[in-house]
This record gives sequence, C-alpha cells and structure tokens, in this order.
Amino acid sequence: MADLTLEVAQKLLAAQPFSVLLGARVTAFGDGGATLELGIRPDLLQQNGFLHGGVLGYAADNALTFAGGTALGPEVLTGGFTISYLRPARGALLRAEAKVAYASKRQATCTCELTTLDDAGTSTLCAIAQGTIVAR
Repeated sequence: MADLTLEVAQKLLAAQPFSVLLGARVTAFGDGGATLELGIRPDLLQQNGFLHGGVLGYAADNALTFAGGTALGPEVLTGGFTISYLRPARGALLRAEAKVAYASKRQATCTCELTTLDDAGTSTLCAIAQGTIVAR
C-alpha cells in the first residue's frame, strides 16, 4: 500500500501499550514484509534463563500482522497463527521477520522466522510461525 510507510508502522506500534512495555520496534516495513525487534532483557526470561515463549508468540503475532498490513492496509487483525519453537531463545536481540506468502482482498497468509542475535551478531533461528491476517 502506497500510503503505508515505515514511519506510519512505527507510529502504529508505538500506540500499542503492550508493545511499548516490551520495548518492541518495527525496523523494516513494506514490499510484503515487516520486521519487529526487541532487546532480550532479564525480566523477559523464563526460569531456565531462556526468552519466554509468550514473548516469542507476541513477536510472531505482531510481525505477521504488520506484514499482512502491507498487502491489506492498516485496518487488519490476526485471524489466527501457529508457532513452532525450534530451540530455546537466548541472546541479546529477538528479530521477527514476517512476509506475505499469499494475499486476497480480505485476508493474507503470512510466515515469520524468529531469530535471536548474540552480542557478536550471530543469528540463531529459534521459531517459525504462520498466520492468517484479515482486513477489518
């Protein structure tokens, strides 16, 4: 959509109190994809020292929805998503990269790869998600 830009996507994310609480940010948006990032902090870990699965689910959900918005416009909702956790998530940064696999006028099917980056910048795939995004 021509009227949606990275700056508009960043403003939409900033209007979500939960996203602000987590410190999430949209770092890429457009051309059928979106990337969401957030710093991995001690208060986001579970008891074994790994990033909590709920944080991974949040990142997948929001990245999928933003990617769907590139095809459907800003008025979208998540119709549903699944996530497969591949390995424990640890590092300094979580990156959720989503892209549109297929879109019609009213819905988009999107995929998302969730990776962590350590302090040296080494990327590790930790989860994969797929979702259906619907226009409101």
